[in-house]
Amino acid sequence: MTSLELPLVDDIDDGAFAARLQQVLDNKTKPVGALGRLEALALRVGCILGSQAPVFEAPQMLVCAGDHGLAARGVSAYPPEVTAQMVANFIAGGAAISVLARQHGLGLTVVDAGVRGTVPPGPADAAPTAVARLVRPVGPGTADASEGPAMSPAQCVQALELGRDCVRALPGNALVLGEMGIGNSSAAALLTARLTGAPLDDCIGRGTGLDDAGLARKRALLAQVAARHAGACGPLEALAAFGGFEIAALAGALLQAAHERRLVVVDGFIVTAALLVAHALRPAVLDACVFAHRSDEAGHARALAHLGVEPLLALGLRLGEGSGAALAWPIVASAVALLNGMASFEGAGVSGPAGSEGGA
Repeated sequence: MTSLELPLVDDIDDGAFAARLQQVLDNKTKPVGALGRLEALALRVGCILGSQAPVFEAPQMLVCAGDHGLAARGVSAYPPEVTAQMVANFIAGGAAISVLARQHGLGLTVVDAGVRGTVPPGPADAAPTAVARLVRPVGPGTADASEGPAMSPAQCVQALELGRDCVRALPGNALVLGEMGIGNSSAAALLTARLTGAPLDDCIGRGTGLDDAGLARKRALLAQVAARHAGACGPLEALAAFGGFEIAALAGALLQAAHERRLVVVDGFIVTAALLVAHALRPAVLDACVFAHRSDEAGHARALAHLGVEPLLALGLRLGEGSGAALAWPIVASAVALLNGMASFEGAGVSGPAGSEGGA
């Protein structure tokens, strides 16, 4: 593997700071723990940002897109050209993630990490959008992983560095991640199985909506791909073997964001597969992450269990794009608003709990 200079990711665990912040939460005008997981979420955000009164500055939505050579083998219900078409839809403002980013005030950047072909122009009557587009393709889509590695070692490093560069260029202290790439649930399944040790069949799902025959074809093909690259066991080797450019860019973005102590909201199966790579390289990257949702893809539950994390939502989503992460964002923002805006018992003149068993 070509040399890669990994950013340092410090362990954010500070027991004394966390204890002080927990005391602040416990002294709000509510019974202790009455806000459930929102309290743990507020604690996590405060620890990541290093503040007892954290403030989100210019939160950013970063969507990385790339094509997969394996898509030509029929692993998706949609043809490969949909990747470029959906990138155009993102920019025109008509995709789910475009709508959600606008709704929740997230700056949206779409990165062409390796989309095959030309991204078509958006509709002539499309409303103007504030979407930033960054075109820095590593190549015209990855190679067919059933015939050889999806990426060369040099391409793998280039894609990782692309993700890091994207984060360096973005303002703010919070990053919400998404992706687009026809065929990328296959790459995510292969990566998840290889990096978690889970059976490959348990990591393969219907992706964009394969029928039973399509799912059987996908299972058979991915078994062949896994066998062909049986020796690709390390995180970078597995990433290069299975692709794709957008997954590698997301792994780089995760590493850089954790290095900068930005909060990262992790979307579904594909973004979590990228996190598996980043986590294998720098385990402390996990400390910077909040997990948005459990997707309807079979392998996502396996990846989450391997990481030992519990997502905020379970809505049966399998769209991708970062849609689940964008839907979870207002929950994250609400947890911080409660931490900052709720009065203490003393400040509000409200009697606290009477003894150890009382309530507010």
